[in-house]
Amino acid sequence: MPKTNPLTAEALDLVARRFAVLAEPMRLRLIQALFDGEKNVTELVEATGGTQANISRHLQTLTAAHVLARRKEGLQVFYRIGDPTIPKLCELVCGSLEKSLTRQVGHLSGG
Repeated sequence: MPKTNPLTAEALDLVARRFAVLAEPMRLRLIQALFDGEKNVTELVEATGGTQANISRHLQTLTAAHVLARRKEGLQVFYRIGDPTIPKLCELVCGSLEKSLTRQVGHLSGG
C-alpha cells in the first residue's frame, strides 16, 4: 500500500463528505449513466427509472459536490462527470467488490 501523509481533520471531513455524497444508490446510478458521455435530465430519468423530481434533487447534490458538471443549452440542462477521478474510483471499488464476491461464491461452492 502506498505511503501517504496523514490528512488533517479538515481534510478528513472533506473526504467523509465526498463519500457521503457517493453513498446513495441513485446517485451512483446517475454517475454510471454518465460514463458514456453527457445526458440531459430526461435521458437520465429514462436511464435510471427515477422520477424527475428525485433525479433533479440528486443531480443538484452531485453538482454542488463537484462530482458532476452541468451546462445549459436553451431550456435543457446537460450533465457530465465533472471530477475525472470518479470513474477510476468507481472502477477500483467495483473491481474490489467483484473480486470479493467471486471469492465468496468460490468458497460457497466448494471451489
